[in-house]
Amino acid sequence: AALAVNIVSLVAEERTLKGSYIGTCVPSRDIPRYVALYRDGRLPVDRLMSGVIALDDINEGFDRLDRGEVVRLVVKP
Repeated sequence: AALAVNIVSLVAEERTLKGSYIGTCVPSRDIPRYVALYRDGRLPVDRLMSGVIALDDINEGFDRLDRGEVVRLVVKP
């Protein structure tokens, strides 16, 4: 796939473009580990989430992020 980027805007607005492909996650290895850490109380997922919103409310979610009302929202379909 191709991506068109306005390089002047990227540089002038000091933006960052970063890509990744699944990161360094190996789902078959990492997800069970994360679940175990969560169950043991060593991965405070609940404290990392500001809330849960529906996909239909995504624009309001971004507005709330922009206003600094929330840090991390989980979006569910």
